[in-house]
This record gives sequence, C-alpha cells and structure tokens, in this order.
Amino acid sequence: MNTRLVHLLLRTESDVFVARQRAREVAAAVGLERQDQVRLATALSEIGRTLFTDRGGPAATAAEVWFGVSAGKIQVEVVAIGPSQADQLPSLGRLVDDLTIDDGPTTTVVRMSRRIPAGGELSEARLDRIRGELAASAPRSPLDEMAEQNEQLLTALEETRAHRDELAQLNAELEETNRGVMALYNQLSGELEETNRGVVALYAELDERSAQLRAASEAKTRFLANVSHELRAPVTAVIGLARLLDDPESDPLTEDQARQVQLIRGSAADLLRLVNDLLDLAKAESGTIQPDWSDVDLRGVFSQLRGTVRAMTTGDVELVVVDPAPPAEIRTDEVLLAQVLRNLLHNGLKFTAAGEVRMAATRAGADWLIQVTDTGIGIPAELHDRIFEEFYQVPGRAPTGATGTGLGLPYARRLVTLLGGELTVASEPGAGSTFTVRLPVAGGDGTS
Repeated sequence: MNTRLVHLLLRTESDVFVARQRAREVAAAVGLERQDQVRLATALSEIGRTLFTDRGGPAATAAEVWFGVSAGKIQVEVVAIGPSQADQLPSLGRLVDDLTIDDGPTTTVVRMSRRIPAGGELSEARLDRIRGELAASAPRSPLDEMAEQNEQLLTALEETRAHRDELAQLNAELEETNRGVMALYNQLSGELEETNRGVVALYAELDERSAQLRAASEAKTRFLANVSHELRAPVTAVIGLARLLDDPESDPLTEDQARQVQLIRGSAADLLRLVNDLLDLAKAESGTIQPDWSDVDLRGVFSQLRGTVRAMTTGDVELVVVDPAPPAEIRTDEVLLAQVLRNLLHNGLKFTAAGEVRMAATRAGADWLIQVTDTGIGIPAELHDRIFEEFYQVPGRAPTGATGTGLGLPYARRLVTLLGGELTVASEPGAGSTFTVRLPVAGGDGTS
C-alpha cells in the first residue's frame, strides 16, 4: 500500500469486534457513505470470524490488518498466520469492489478495496490528520460494538421494510395500471376489429368499382374503334367527291362554289384525322398493338423525319434535326418510335410561330434520351399532366392557327410506355417546351 493509516493485531475472536469498529471509522474518515461503511466493516468481520473459528481444522493463531488509501480506494489487507483457511472464506464480492486471496502453507493474505466517492481526493495533510484521530480514539468494548452492530442491523431492517412497503405500493399501482391497459386493449381491439370490417367492405366496394371502370373502359374502347372504323369510309368518300368536284377536268365551279368545296375538303380532312387518331388510341388502349422489336439506327429515323416533317415548316420557323453520334442503335419498334417523334415534331411546329423546333438524342447510361424542343408559347406548370389527358387542349388558340384533337400526346405517351420508356415535359409560358422520350437501349422486350 502507498499510504497506510491504521495497523491492528488480531489474536482472538474478540479482536474481530475491534477490527470491525476500526474498519467503520476508517471508512467514515475517508468519505465513504454509511452503507459502504457497513459493507466494508461486515466484510472484514466475516474474514476475521472465519480465520479464528475452528471449522474441522486448526484456526489461525494471529492476524495483522492494515488500512490504507491507494489509487482512489480504501485498501484493507489481512495477513493471517496459521494453516490455510482460504477454502473457508465466504464470498464477499457484493460487499467490496475488489477481492484477492493469496493462500500459502503458513499464511493467508486477503486484500480487498472499496472505491472512495468522486471528489474525495485525500491530501497528505488530511491523511496525517486522519491518522492522528484514529490513533487518539480508543477502541470500544465488544459489547458496545455488538450494540452498534445490532443498531445497524435494525436500521437495515427498517430500510428493508420501507422498501418492501414501497414495492407493495408500486405493485398495487402496477396492477391497477395493468387493469386499465387491459381495458384499453380490449376497447382498441374492438375498435380495430370494427375498422377492419369497414376496410374489408371498402375494398370489396373498390373492387366492384374497379371492375365497373374496366368494363366501362373496354366499352369505350370498343365504341371508339367501331365508330372510327365506320366513319372512316364515308369521310374518305366525302374527300374523294370534293376532290372530283374541284378537279380541273370537271365542270367549272363558280368562285363561291370552289370556296365551299375547299371548306368541305378541309372539314372532311380534319374529321378523317380525328377518326384516325381515335382508331389509333383505341388500338393502344385495347392492347392490340404489339411492338415489332428490332435493332434500329436512330440516325436513319432522324433522317426520315427530317425529310417528311420539313414540308410543314413555315418561313419563320426552322426545323433542326441533330443526328446522334454513332453508334446510335436502339432495340425498339421503328414504326412506333417514328410515329411518336413525328407527333411531337408536329405538335412543336403547331405551337411555334417563330424560332425553331429542334430534335436531338443523347445517350444516358442504359437509356437514350430523345428531346424535342420548341420556342413556342409554352405550357403552364399546372397543365403539364393534363395535356396527356384525352381530348384536353391547352386554353387559347395556337399561334399558327392550326387545330388539333387533343389525342396526339395521350397516344404518344401510350406508345412510349408500350416501348418500355416514358414521356415527360418541361415547359413554362413564353419559354417554349421540351418533350423528352426516355427509352432503354436494350428495348422493352428485355433482349439486348
């Protein structure tokens, strides 16, 4: 030990009372709490009684006890002279922080320690003062120590009884809480069961409504297909008859009649375009369109569209088609892809009075991004989703005077989805629009 405070010599079992008293005094002097004082004193008392008691073999003849302070702990060392008693020593692990036993043929050394509370650092001056006080105090008689021990025992029993009463009170409160929890659980279980029945009924109603919507959608699709098919022949006939009337080899028409024939031809052409759009949309919705997957060179598609769409441009609008850098292959349906891009180019030209309509493609990882950008009137953000609804048209008249059916963009989006991609728009009023077609390079059929 680095700093010893008290040394005791134990020769008889009665000296154990003195050791117990000294242990309590030293513990109190260095700042241990009362319960820790009692624990340390009890541990030393148990060791002393064990060493000096004949338990089927010879007991120790004498023992020395040192009390000291080291490394923030109160240290107690007991050196017993006599036969080995280590196997008889009780388990004191709950009473002290550290316990070691060195057992030899003629001596048994027991070392134990208890931590001093934080902030209880002991200076040399205080240690000297503690030594002086301990040396000046006379040990009490075994009877007085026994009385003190009994008082401590009564105090411990009183604390135990108080803890027991407190525990009983807590158990009663816990039981009451458990009853409340069980009642609440039963109530919530009933409400949950009732809610579940309502959810089941709601799902059943939703399933029924979904079936009705599917039936209505299928009926609408059949209606559009049938009506479109039936209207195409008479409308085509009207256009043919109007062309015959306007033929230079036919009987000449007056100026007024020629104008009326042109109106008939224009209206019939618009009607035929609407019929064709309806028929295409009906095919897409019914699932009858099956892509013809093949390896397609985007440069060829762009070249074809550059030639066919350029005829629609006016002097104030320039059509710019930028060929993608080779290799520009994609697995898709060439006819359907060309139809989508043609639709987007027509749409851009229709809403652009001056500037340009540009189409370009870039590779983005496993996808191709094909963008059609115009410098037209633009679309408000709140209408970005609505323009892909059937028959919806942005309010206001196209600056070029062209008319539409409101079916081109919905049909284009369905075709892009059918090809395994997506069609999105970015636009704002006065800043033009950019339609982006994202398609997988490997194609929607999952082959490479």
